[in-house]
Amino acid sequence: MEFSLDQVRELVTILNKTDITELTLESGDVRLSIRKSETRVSTMPVVMPTSAVGSAVNSAAIEHTSISPVVHTTTVADSLPSKKLIEITSPMVGTFYRSPAPDEAPFVEIGDTVKKGHTVCIIEAMKLMNEIESESSGKIVEILVDNTQPVEYGQVLMRIEAN
Repeated sequence: MEFSLDQVRELVTILNKTDITELTLESGDVRLSIRKSETRVSTMPVVMPTSAVGSAVNSAAIEHTSISPVVHTTTVADSLPSKKLIEITSPMVGTFYRSPAPDEAPFVEIGDTVKKGHTVCIIEAMKLMNEIESESSGKIVEILVDNTQPVEYGQVLMRIEAN
């Protein structure tokens, strides 16, 4: 399946009208991810590989007023490593913190190896600091949330390449 610029615009418009903050569609070897961000911008470039929409459209601007969606299109074959990726998700709504205190080092960085039970971040909910632990051993390959960013229940925070 290929995604045309009009289809992407329509998806962004629909996403703007809902409370959904992230949408990922996969078809064959193409993955389209659209995520709302809190930064307000009047135009946003959308860059897609030529295999997804043809060589005539490599980038375009999407006009919007209330939010700034972030659109990523990758091929599944390019984004999947040879090992299994395990997602660490938020067990609650709250605020994401990468370190135990503002002046301390983050719990983990991309490339770090963690063991099952290792604290990888904190989610603050109702003034309580909840340590989030890795449920498996492996290497941190993605950190998908910025420090102090609000997170939702079930939102993917990090991905680990399992050992």
